[in-house]
Amino acid sequence: MDKIRQEAYHIISQTLKKDLRSEILLGKSSAKMAKAKDKLLLYHLVKGTLKMKLSLDYIAENLCDKNKYKATNLKIKTLLYLGLYQLKYSDGSPDHHVINETVELAKTLYGKTVADFVNAVLREYQRRSDPINIDHYEDLNDEQGEIWLPYPKNPVDMLAVKYSFSPELISRWIDLWPIEEVEQLCKYFNQPAKLSIRYNRMATDIKRFVNYFKRKEIILKQSPLTSSIYLTEHYIDTLNDVSFNEGYFSVQDASAALTVELLNPQQDESILDLFAGPGGKCTYISELTHNTGEVIAVDKYPKKVRMIKQNLHRLQITNTITVTEDALKYAPRAAAYDRVLLDVPCSGWGVLQKKPELRWQNKQDMKSLLKLQEHALSVGPLFVKPGGYLMYSTCTMNRKENEDQVERFLDSNKDFNLVDAADRIPKKYTDKGYLRTVPHRDKADGAFAALMRKKDK
Repeated sequence: MDKIRQEAYHIISQTLKKDLRSEILLGKSSAKMAKAKDKLLLYHLVKGTLKMKLSLDYIAENLCDKNKYKATNLKIKTLLYLGLYQLKYSDGSPDHHVINETVELAKTLYGKTVADFVNAVLREYQRRSDPINIDHYEDLNDEQGEIWLPYPKNPVDMLAVKYSFSPELISRWIDLWPIEEVEQLCKYFNQPAKLSIRYNRMATDIKRFVNYFKRKEIILKQSPLTSSIYLTEHYIDTLNDVSFNEGYFSVQDASAALTVELLNPQQDESILDLFAGPGGKCTYISELTHNTGEVIAVDKYPKKVRMIKQNLHRLQITNTITVTEDALKYAPRAAAYDRVLLDVPCSGWGVLQKKPELRWQNKQDMKSLLKLQEHALSVGPLFVKPGGYLMYSTCTMNRKENEDQVERFLDSNKDFNLVDAADRIPKKYTDKGYLRTVPHRDKADGAFAALMRKKDK
């Protein structure tokens, strides 16, 4: 039995059942694998299957009795997801090999009855998709669905099934943007994500950094958003390179790096990051300030704080102090900081390409989320000294979490003024004074940031 597919199945199952982060599970599993191609296959199977879960559900339920399928245990459905994903979306293995391996996995884990069921479903899909059996479907193209299974006619359900997003999320997006824009967003999120890395300017320079990887036949392409970020399709080889452990680069999206560049931290300043985990922004702040001044990184989750500490050690950053505490309760609340960053919890709409499980796990009540963000905006300003800066940022495109929050804050806090983002970062990535990146337009995560300056006394 294929151990890679077995490991992929367990990661997908745990992610869906326990609302875990696939990236963490993938990291633990791939660390035990010696071959880069095995790690790449594992990553491809896990991320792809999680991403296309709803589309795979739609296919599977139409290959079975719908009522019986609805009652089927998730662990068995996950076997079908993994098998169907490979048959429909992956060209890596012949169909007969995919079916045999999936059936063997089902038999090993759950016995002959489950294996027979999985075998019947996968072979029925194979039969219906075989060109020899589809002559009478000639008028149906791929944009309309499976040749034997058209997409739903309702626009919301059609986009949900075609691109594998929940109908609720599609409905929210259609309320905000034209349907054509929503479809472009869905298409982008379903493309394989490139690895986005930030070189450590305290350890190397751009020329040496790029040439180092070029000698290893790893091609880096500079992000159009910022010169500090490079993109590569060599995901596993790059992360396995010794230069990562030696602190020459970090994994960070260009939109997140651009947010820090809008904050514009200066040497010898005192800076507070109140929702710091897992540490991408606070470590970049330290790099930009050349390890001078003081950065206080606060997060209430011990796991995230441990990740920050690991990154600080790896990058040889010495000007940062970590604090494990609820950011909303952090004290003393003295106006002592030059810059305060509020990278608040949000709906995460902007990172659905890299974190596909958020499509199914995002169950946080929006009212509670908005209340938390508003609370953060009532606490953060208390730490900003006169003439200092407050930044509010998210990784979502939801106006309620972005502009509405900032406008409400500015209306009730007249001692703060919005700083025009176009004065500090490329105008292309700004809108009405804010930083705003649009995933399908900018080929980066969706992000929002507002920089506000506190008036002098």
